Amino acid sequence: MKDMLTHKGYFGSIHYNHDDRTFYGKIEFIRALVSYEGRDADSLESAFVEAVEDYLATCAKMDNEPEKPFKGSFNVRIAPELHEKVAVAASRNGMSLNRFVAEALSQAVTQGG
Repeated sequence: MKDMLTHKGYFGSIHYNHDDRTFYGKIEFIRALVSYEGRDADSLESAFVEAVEDYLATCAKMDNEPEKPFKGSFNVRIAPELHEKVAVAASRNGMSLNRFVAEALSQAVTQGG
């Protein structure tokens, strides 16, 4: 997904339905399903902002903490052979596995992302 909307740290997808001639999307990177739609770009953006605001208000009303899209941790499943190579490379560089992977990811998104 290339184009995304943003509001208050939340990201929204943008899709188009040719049959209905409507734009639609959902708040990404959270477990809750919060969707929105509009007839054009302006109404889609307004609907997205309204959806985020409604989600936050609903969480507050129900005394629930709203999900944050990114918490700073995630699991990655890799082949055991790659795991070994990465762990050895981290050790040779005097780094923890976590720091080594974080730096590699940072470098990857800086160079190509």
